[in-house]
Amino acid sequence: MTTFLKISVLIFSVYGLDASASDADESSLLAKPPIPVKPTEAPPTPASAPDVASALAALMAQRGSAPAPPAPVDIAADLAVLKEKASKPEAAQSESEALDPELATVQIRKQYVPVLDKEGKTSAYKTAYFGNIHIGAPTAQDFTVVFDTGSAHLVVPSVRCESETCKKHSRYNSSKSEIHQNVEHDGTLLPPGELSKNQVSITFGTGVVKGSFTQDNACLGKSSAEATMGSGLGCSRVNMVVAEHMSESPFSLFHFDGILGLGLEALALSPTFSFFGQMVNQRPSMQPRFAVFLARTDQGESSISFGGFEKSKAAGDVTWVDVAKPELGYWQVQIKRVRIGDVVLDECADGSCHAIFDTGTSLLGAPRQALKSMHALLQRDQITALNGIGDGEGQVSEDAMAEASTRDCREQEGSKLIFEMASGVDLQLEPEDYFRPKPFNMTVPEHDGAWKLTCRSLLLPLDLPEPIGAKTFILGEPVLRKYYTVYDWSTRQVGFALADHSMDVSGEGAIGAPEQNSMLPGAPLRAPRRDVEAPMIAV
Repeated sequence: MTTFLKISVLIFSVYGLDASASDADESSLLAKPPIPVKPTEAPPTPASAPDVASALAALMAQRGSAPAPPAPVDIAADLAVLKEKASKPEAAQSESEALDPELATVQIRKQYVPVLDKEGKTSAYKTAYFGNIHIGAPTAQDFTVVFDTGSAHLVVPSVRCESETCKKHSRYNSSKSEIHQNVEHDGTLLPPGELSKNQVSITFGTGVVKGSFTQDNACLGKSSAEATMGSGLGCSRVNMVVAEHMSESPFSLFHFDGILGLGLEALALSPTFSFFGQMVNQRPSMQPRFAVFLARTDQGESSISFGGFEKSKAAGDVTWVDVAKPELGYWQVQIKRVRIGDVVLDECADGSCHAIFDTGTSLLGAPRQALKSMHALLQRDQITALNGIGDGEGQVSEDAMAEASTRDCREQEGSKLIFEMASGVDLQLEPEDYFRPKPFNMTVPEHDGAWKLTCRSLLLPLDLPEPIGAKTFILGEPVLRKYYTVYDWSTRQVGFALADHSMDVSGEGAIGAPEQNSMLPGAPLRAPRRDVEAPMIAV
């Protein structure tokens, strides 16, 4: 009998394009901490841990290049090093910033997926960023994954999944990896040939994944002749979820094969399911940090770095803020106040709001209770016609109306949206970060027949349950594009610096990019900006 462990994963999808709702279809992965269930049978006898180093040496010997086996890892000493770093965060940060750490950097590519209206026309775009990993040895299997800070498991499709959705993707075959081992849901190693009687069911707002568990070596980047043994700089021996069922929506829409969760260990079935957590434990000399850089336009190259951060991608010093409620597993910070211009948002005036940094979200998510106030304070009228079109009083000309309707709101003036966090750090967003591209045609209250073209904010309405809480923001692509973000695993801190886009390297370009100068929600920014000001204040 198979026992299912249920993990609720929230994907917020809003299809309405009217002014009262979100302006684009949006997906955001936020995983609740898993609730284990008791097995229906006695748990299996734990197997002894495999000697991975010896296995790798034997495999390489078969290829005629057997290396000397590495020295055994002293886990207790490794943990002591991490605790010492955590107890001296300022010193650790100074050391990291003073040195040029050896980084494992993966290029991540953007994909656009059109959202169709009832007539089959594109009304908006969904987006996702993903990069390459490879799993297993001696034959490495390549996958593309979303590097998701809002979840904590490595999930890839299984070769046992025969659905059309799974067949669109690369599928993991354990028989091709001589170093894989089956595990239980709590990370317990199983005897050779024995399978877990448990499975996990991950439920999404728009789909479901069901799968079993295995342990293997997962490495960053594409496989190569030099990196097929699963033991390179960017490798981690980790437990993962192998999906045997993936629903058509949303997994058939995007090119990525799976998800590599980078949330804290509290979101995982057990710490051994945390890719980065295991990497940090297994490589104590590596800086316990990863960093995310999103290019400003589709022509730039986005990336994620493991083992530190690239100072060249930051326009200034990195400022650090403690993670709030780390026991929940999110990269979450406390928001002391939210200001729109000089106006303080009432809902957060008492310091009770929080914000989660989520690399799997392409919009700025805001509590539904604050949405009406934020829309009203952020909107900016472009042209008003109290008496319609014409040359008379209170009228506007056809030429003026046509010109105003073609303006990209993201290039217009507007109020600054400011998130005041602890430690005196402010994150500031500008019109290009929060406006929908095309002006909205709206009626004017108390004036019959009057209308105006208004720039409106592009916000994702959120109703997050406890323990996350209804007064929580999600800081997705608009923030992650403007700021270079660094995530410190040992000190439980998030670092921020204004991203330096002045030297953006040309990349492969986005997949399915909209036509040039598209004004649909989700369309890319147009002209690149070369000015670098400092919209972050540290006191």
